[in-house]
Order: sequence, then C-alpha cells, then structure tokens
Amino acid sequence: MASALSQVVAQHRPDLGPLQELYKFLHQNPELSNQESQTATLIAEKLKVIGPDDIIVKTNIGGHGLAAVLTNGDGPTVLLRADIDALPVEERTGLPYASTKRMVHAATGVEKPVMHACGHDMHITCLLGAAAALFSARATWSGTLVLVFQPAEERGTGAQAMIDDGLYTRHGVPVPDVVLGAHVMPFRAGSIGTGRGIVATSADSMEVTIHGRGSHASMPHTSIDPIVIAASTIMKLQTLVSRETDPADSSVVTVATVHAGDAENVIADSAVLGIDTRSTTVETRERMMRRIKAVVSSECACAESTKEPEFKMTRSFPLTINDIETTKKIEDTFSVHFGEEKGQYNRSLPRLGGSEDFSILATAVDKPYCFFMYGSIEESRWDQIEAQGTISKDIPANHSPMFAPVIMPTLQTGLDGYVLGALTFLGKR
Repeated sequence: MASALSQVVAQHRPDLGPLQELYKFLHQNPELSNQESQTATLIAEKLKVIGPDDIIVKTNIGGHGLAAVLTNGDGPTVLLRADIDALPVEERTGLPYASTKRMVHAATGVEKPVMHACGHDMHITCLLGAAAALFSARATWSGTLVLVFQPAEERGTGAQAMIDDGLYTRHGVPVPDVVLGAHVMPFRAGSIGTGRGIVATSADSMEVTIHGRGSHASMPHTSIDPIVIAASTIMKLQTLVSRETDPADSSVVTVATVHAGDAENVIADSAVLGIDTRSTTVETRERMMRRIKAVVSSECACAESTKEPEFKMTRSFPLTINDIETTKKIEDTFSVHFGEEKGQYNRSLPRLGGSEDFSILATAVDKPYCFFMYGSIEESRWDQIEAQGTISKDIPANHSPMFAPVIMPTLQTGLDGYVLGALTFLGKR
C-alpha cells in the first residue's frame, strides 16, 4: 500500500515553483499571534482557487483561524493542521526575501519587528501544496479531509480558542478520526521523522511580581530591595532542576526576563520576572509549578517584602504525546516513501525541547494524533557542521533571528509528509 501511495504523491504533487514564491511572500509578510488577518485572508483565497467547487472554507474561527472541509465519499475523517503566526523577532538572515516588517502589538501598543522565526510560513506553504495534491488525487481516496490553519500557536492559545469558538460544533467542522500535524526543524533538509509517545514537552510561563520598598541608592537600609530578592530567587530556582529533579527525568526552569527600576540611583519598588518551565510528565509539571511558587514566596518572606508576590500565568502548553497505533501506521508509510538511510526517515526522533498546542485539536474530542517533524538545513552545510561536531553552536534553532530554512527540498518533504499522512488513512484499499 505504501508504494502505491508514493506513486500517487509523485503523480499529483503540484508545481513547486509557485509554492516557493508563495513561501517567500509569506516569509516577507509575517503577522504576530492573534493579528494574522492578512495571512488568513490569503490562505482562504488560495484554498478557493485550488479547491474543487464543493470545498467548504470556514473563516474567523477562534480569531483568525480557518478550516477547509472536503467530503469525498464514505470513509474516515482526517484533519491536517498548520499554524500561521509569527514572532516578535528582528530577522538577521540577510536573505533577499528577509522580513523587514514591523507591527504594533495589539496587546501592548508597542511596535515590534516581526519574523517567521519558527517556520510557520513553511507550514502554511506545505499544507497548501498538500491540499492541491489531495484535491488532484481525489479519485484515489475516500472520506473527509479537513485542513486547519491555526492562529496564535506561539502564545499557546490558538488551538483552544478554535475549540472554544465551536470548531466542531457551531462552525460545523466534522469531528476527525485522526489528527496530523507537522513542524519544520533545524535538521538536515530532506529528512523527516516521528516518535512514539511523548514528542514535545509541556510548557508553562508566568509573570511574577516581587514587591519591595523603594528608596535612595545611597540608603539601602531604608529599603526592601526587590532586585536583591529577585537575584536570590533566580539562583534558588536553578536548584529545582539540578537538585530536586531526577536526572532520569527531563525538566527546564528559565528566568527569561527581569524588569526593575528606571534610574541607577533609585532602588525600585518592585521587580518583575518572566519565568518559563518545561516538563515531560504531568507529575513533574505539577511539582515544578508548586515549587516555583514556593521558592518565590519564601524568598519574599525572608526579605520581609511589603506584599505577597503576584503570579500571572501568561502561556500554557500541554504535553504532545503521539498515539502509538496511529504513529505505527505513519511509520509504515514514511519508511517506504522516504527510505530509512541516514538523512531520510527517522522513526525514533529525540523528544523536542519546545512545546505545542496542536494536540488540543485532537484531545478536545478524545481522538488520536501524530505530530511529525522535517528538516530544513541545506544538506552539504549540515554534513560539514555535523562532521565538525558543532551543530548546537553553528545551526540556528527555531526562534533564532538567523533561522532560515532552505526552501528545497524542505518544501517537498513537508508537503509529501502531509499528503502521505492523509492517504495512510484515506487511501482506497
């Protein structure tokens, strides 16, 4: 069956030239989370152009989310998902199609540079290309195809917003039997991979306000210095992983931002910390959240802070746990199509350090899912850097201002992955 699917892909894969130009346009025109209006409009227009007359395109779901539904006879319902938002990062790739865009962040009113530093522009392009292939190959499959273009993944809110807005109820999108998603990664271009079980960590982010008492910098004894409390807190938080977490487990606690004071001769009234934590089990996640709050509260109490610290949750991502049976079926298809030599298909990808809200589209209706990853680093460059043993140093990761997927063969690999994933469940036997 898998070899037959490969023939379908080869026969119906669309012209990649226009898709490459579309990718460049998307890369030059990124939009921040919850502000993806022009991106969503473009996707809807493309779907209506490439789609058959009976395709149904639903827009403005949970913000700027959209879904396309094509019913093609009896069979299962398969949902393919791509995310569409960008990041407040200033691009430094030097590419001729680099983003120079700036946007006023709606939540803060502050103008920020914007870049597709996580590769969501590639996700959009691959899924639109896969849609064209599946539309063309309609005679070879039976069932219902659902394409979801999700906003606000970077904030961890987009998938839940689409569910809360009635993706499967008010908007009438059929409940899928299986949900598939993908992510471009800083791996060798042309490679693709899956993993069984946990493939991405949970993530929780919070803003913590430490209250002190301001004073003159020359009279620290009259103050309760929130910066000193913050410094002590930051150092103590590092022990939650190094001294409280089983080395066989995996967890991260990062204090990513510190804001306090405006003048070098004034002790501030308060300090604000931005804390992020990642975990690989529900138990560790709950313990980390409890212990972070305990450490902050204890340090504040020790320093006799003027008020209890304040905790404001800013982001929350669930664990991404690939369904084993679903992933096994994807393994059978991918291994034959891509091959399993080095730089091809890897069925045992290491767990990602990053996090995703993709799984909510499946878990909200208690359905299985599989999330796969594909590479983006030009092959000869990857081989050279791998031989040097300097991948972590010389290969920019997602969210870096230098993150720049090579368009080909990245585009074809991601596109083929989506098509093969759908046909694994929809293909006529």
